[in-house]
Amino acid sequence: MISLSPVQSLLACCLVLVVGRVLTSQIGVLRRYSIPDPIVGGLLFAILAYALANWGGVSVSLETSIRPTLLLLFFGCIGLTANLKLLAKGGPRLIAFLLALVPFLIMQNAVGLGMAWLLDMHPLMGLLGGTITLVGGHGTGAAYATRFADFNNIQDVMALAMTSATLGLVLGGVVGGPVAEWLMRRHKLRGSLDPQASAGPAPLDVVEPAAPPTAGSFIVSMTAAFVCLVVGGYLAMLVEGAPVSLPNFLWCLATGVLIRNGGARLGLKLDDRATEIIGTISLSLFLGMTMMTLDLSSVARLAGPLALMLIVQTLFCALYAAWVVFRLLKSDYEAAIMSAAFCGFGLGATATAIANMQALTRRHGPAPEAFIVVPVTGAFLVDILNVIVLTSLISLPFVGGM
Repeated sequence: MISLSPVQSLLACCLVLVVGRVLTSQIGVLRRYSIPDPIVGGLLFAILAYALANWGGVSVSLETSIRPTLLLLFFGCIGLTANLKLLAKGGPRLIAFLLALVPFLIMQNAVGLGMAWLLDMHPLMGLLGGTITLVGGHGTGAAYATRFADFNNIQDVMALAMTSATLGLVLGGVVGGPVAEWLMRRHKLRGSLDPQASAGPAPLDVVEPAAPPTAGSFIVSMTAAFVCLVVGGYLAMLVEGAPVSLPNFLWCLATGVLIRNGGARLGLKLDDRATEIIGTISLSLFLGMTMMTLDLSSVARLAGPLALMLIVQTLFCALYAAWVVFRLLKSDYEAAIMSAAFCGFGLGATATAIANMQALTRRHGPAPEAFIVVPVTGAFLVDILNVIVLTSLISLPFVGGM
């Protein structure tokens, strides 16, 4: 076995990101559908590691204990760039996004329950292949898997939950870009970086310094981001025993929002571009490590019913994003970007949604409303709504009582 140290693991992840960037820029289909760099490079690493372990007898072990910190750092940076004045302007889209999200949560679980019935599986397995892992991610999947194993005696439920959540990250990152690109071609939508961009409403005012970020501005932004981690962690600890469990990153994001909007009144000014760079690096490293540690042997072993269920869920999510979400969000460029984001956290996580938007806006141009509405929905609201929907479904006698 090859065990990489923390520094070596970070180096490997950086190399994976570089390879992913080269591949997405040189391979037409990856560039055309705006597949995120960490998904491409990380999946390639996972395939090579799988081949090396099975045919070379050598397994590679990464040190990934920094991964949760990277995710919290990313959400802290999202909060630090969240201008509540922009959120007020994006209010109608936020309401429309929620109107699209609530029925989706119910329908995604209905699809999972229907697939479980067709495949002669326990109904709870349908929820595991629904919003528990696809919207809730690894943390929610682990929590419910433990419960199902203890009270319902379902075998291999933890492995199934983790595999479903991980594959959801992959599928959400792969399908989001093509959905948005198809919508943009179909409706002739262009961003500000596209040639012959159509004249549309003026972009929302985003105040950015004329000069590039300096070392000093990076230090200030990094300091603020770590304050978000410390304060957010303390707040999460205070409410640990609350009836409704909220994810830790919610508190980091909320702390960032308070610093960004309250600090400005006290004379604290952050360079948004420096903060965005720190957040983007954190997100890329987090997704890269997640993809690199994808256990393809477990995926192959648990393939079959789970794979079929996830394929159906992917098709449903893509169609729902294209035909429902896009139309509710005014059918414009921002709506196309948010439709890709919807695929990201409808199948994977909010981090995947942001990665989808970053890949698209890097190619087509900014979408400022999307970068406010999606993180707020993904961090503040989707987990709360998901808990309500899941609690209601599990209480039904033909689901949780079997």
